[in-house]
Amino acid sequence: MTSNSSPSTWCYLSWLHTAMFLVLSTTFYTPILVSSKIDIRNYNKHCASVVPESTPHDVPEFTTIPFAAEQGGYFLGGEDILNHHPNSSRNHYPSSSRRELFIHTHNVYSTDADDVYKVEASLILKTSDILFYMYDDTSPRGPLSFEVEGFWSESTGKLCMVGSGSTSSEEGKHHVLPAVLKLDGVRNSSTIRSLVGGILESLSTAGESGYFKPISLLTIPQNHYKYTEVGKALDHVCTGGIEVPKSLSLSLKMSTPICNAFSRWDIFYKLEYSSGCNSTSNCNPFGEGAGYLPQIMSLKVIQCLEDTRSLRFQIEFSNSSYADYYSPFTPNTTLVAEASWDWSKNQLCVVGCRIFNPANSLKKSRIEDCSVRLSFRFPAVWSIGHTSGTVGHIWSSKRENDPGYFKTIMFRSYENAAVAIPGSKYEYTVVDKARKSCTEKQPRKSKEKRHPDANSNDMRFDMVVRNSKRRRIGWGSSETIAVGDQVVRRNRYVMSSSSGAAYSPVKGKNNHSIPMSISYSMSFQLNESTYVEVFSEGIYDAETGKLCMVGCRYLDSNNRTSDSMDCKILINVQFPPVDSNDYIQGTIESTGKKNDPLYFEPLSFSAVSYYRQHSRESIWRMDLEIIMSLISNTLVCVFVGCQILYVKKHPAVFPFISLIMLAVLALGCVIPLMLNFEALFVPKDRRLTTFFRRSGGWVEANEVIVRVIMMVAFLLQFRLLQLVWSARTADGKQKAFFAAEMRTLYLCLPLYISGGLIAVYVNSRGSKVDEATGYTYSSSYQRSLWADLRSYGGLVLDGFLFPQILLNIFQNSAENALSRFFYFGNTFVRLLPHAYDLYRAHFYVEDFDGSYMYAEPGGDYFSTAWDVIIPLVTLLFAAVIYLQQRFGGRCFMPKRLKETEGYEKVPVASDHA
Repeated sequence: MTSNSSPSTWCYLSWLHTAMFLVLSTTFYTPILVSSKIDIRNYNKHCASVVPESTPHDVPEFTTIPFAAEQGGYFLGGEDILNHHPNSSRNHYPSSSRRELFIHTHNVYSTDADDVYKVEASLILKTSDILFYMYDDTSPRGPLSFEVEGFWSESTGKLCMVGSGSTSSEEGKHHVLPAVLKLDGVRNSSTIRSLVGGILESLSTAGESGYFKPISLLTIPQNHYKYTEVGKALDHVCTGGIEVPKSLSLSLKMSTPICNAFSRWDIFYKLEYSSGCNSTSNCNPFGEGAGYLPQIMSLKVIQCLEDTRSLRFQIEFSNSSYADYYSPFTPNTTLVAEASWDWSKNQLCVVGCRIFNPANSLKKSRIEDCSVRLSFRFPAVWSIGHTSGTVGHIWSSKRENDPGYFKTIMFRSYENAAVAIPGSKYEYTVVDKARKSCTEKQPRKSKEKRHPDANSNDMRFDMVVRNSKRRRIGWGSSETIAVGDQVVRRNRYVMSSSSGAAYSPVKGKNNHSIPMSISYSMSFQLNESTYVEVFSEGIYDAETGKLCMVGCRYLDSNNRTSDSMDCKILINVQFPPVDSNDYIQGTIESTGKKNDPLYFEPLSFSAVSYYRQHSRESIWRMDLEIIMSLISNTLVCVFVGCQILYVKKHPAVFPFISLIMLAVLALGCVIPLMLNFEALFVPKDRRLTTFFRRSGGWVEANEVIVRVIMMVAFLLQFRLLQLVWSARTADGKQKAFFAAEMRTLYLCLPLYISGGLIAVYVNSRGSKVDEATGYTYSSSYQRSLWADLRSYGGLVLDGFLFPQILLNIFQNSAENALSRFFYFGNTFVRLLPHAYDLYRAHFYVEDFDGSYMYAEPGGDYFSTAWDVIIPLVTLLFAAVIYLQQRFGGRCFMPKRLKETEGYEKVPVASDHA
């Protein structure tokens, strides 16, 4: 590159070179799993006593296989080879991670022995940590795969295989893991009592690099299953449970697939016990040995047959109080079950069998007790006290005095979601109270303004909750349960227009002039331990956007009966017109007297109305912000390129450029890259993902381009810093310049540290206890300490010229050290976000943080005051640099200070001399 090359051309070539490097490295760098070739000659050494080796035939066998194509299961152990970083802060999670295995059968060959088959397969081990922390630098190294082959005896059910996997140490050294896999109970058919247990053992000796401790395995087989329990008369299977009239449950028509109701991978249910139950009483379905009274039940479908309406389940009982997809597999609190639909009672009858695990090893697990019964039904009528799509109960078929007996447990679906079986109706019980309570003057109706339709997803909103003093104390969400008498079933992840919902439960045209009855579910979190759920009924006027409801809350989450409900709650919500930028506003009040124990201070809430128009505006705003980011980062490349060309053309200016200033600029590029690199891969926020989908992927694709150009800007900043540093260190006569640089550092560093401490102090003052409610609110609603430090870092970057001003003062230099393109251009780039923030605040509704692609609130100080103060100070700094480079570093100081000792300019040989 010659000195007369244009900065834009130079910057473009640099960007192209870096982009090509990143693309090529991303394309060709993929993890490679290396495993040693399986040596079947070692089989007899390790497996001859289990299944003798036999000569396999050449053609694969397809009629007799030991497993389904993908057989799942669980394992215990493997911490030393699978996923735990020795220095990771998550090392205290090994026992709480969900550990799953998958067996992929590749080929099966018959052999000379009648009942012996050769099997080639892959065994894959992974934990929930791998899924959840996949892109963390201290995360697991990924699933571990073993390629194995061996022989299976159909008559004995034993399978023995040898092979190996591979892993890498923290230092990057590759280790081969030779292993032997032994399974017992592998049959070509299975029943509810069938389990396959086994062990994976290392063939290396302790102390060798490939050694690992034994890993126990357990699978629930799927091949050729025979329904032995529900194959009996269902009247006998479901005897002893709570009798519910058939008319209160939805019928299952022949055309309605039952598998749709249980199609999700995991379905969660909230357990409800009778009063006085605890872990040591006879309420626990697993007895006192469980150690806890389960709160959540999860259902995993193993098999579903539509023709016979039969299903197989894996039912787990968790000690957690919330749905947890990553909870560990605990055999002692797990049931294997089979079920069949009972047409005579409109319910699903389930027989559950306990898994007995005698030791801390899955290998010896077995089925011992099949006395647990469950009944699932889909309520035909919903009400304010019964808003679950699926309900049921669990009981024991044993007598009350028999070991293993437990009291009946009720359960309901974890979320208020309607199942995929139509026909449920909603019955209003307190809507008349809402009509009488909503006596305040209604907003004036206007035909010009259109409010959201009652049947649209626009009625759903997320909210910020405030107390009577307007302090934020929590956050939550609200969604419709029913409109009219129809229970709402819609895809909550799809934005719908107000003119028509994604799924409208009410057929025909709605009469907007008549207020509609509506039911809501409203839940909000006040602190880490206080969760409030309110169910409400009321009336909604689509012409005014006014929603008035009477709400009820359960006083005891484990006792969800009408007697345990507080219905003295009045809720008012005002929806803005669909073409406005206003917020949804609402209030929650207690109608009881102040001396009532259930009385609470009035609460208010606000929410952004995510109408279809707002969605389009948000996408347009995100598109605009990405374009501005591209422009800003490209301009940075150009301006830094100009400075690099300038210093190469004028090498005498090297000593007069502040290293601290260049370090601040470089950090200003690299820190956002480090913070946002993981965001390229980690799943986005639900609403942000919706926006990405509606944008056709343009937003997400161009976000990557922004990161690439930012990387180019960082490389250029770093190159400039390297040039200045090299020029300083190459000349031993520049000690005076280093002295001035150190003075600058001694002055800047305390100022920067003091500012950071002030930011920390202000953040700590943001965590307060509300006097009215007594709730502490700081974790989820106040700005985090990291966010405040990031904003302060943005402020330091705004004042990037400050170290250069100080250096010019200490050197009393009039040297044109900085190109005008450089300091005026970068000043313009720092001003642009604040100017845009003023524009954004005026023309756009406040959005959620995850959608900001430019002028991110967490990356700098943005408000009306800061958007004026920061640009003025930044322009002042640029003006000072201009004056210093023209009239001297102390041109604006008193005359007596101008005459103090300055630094002599050191001549530097020019390349053109």
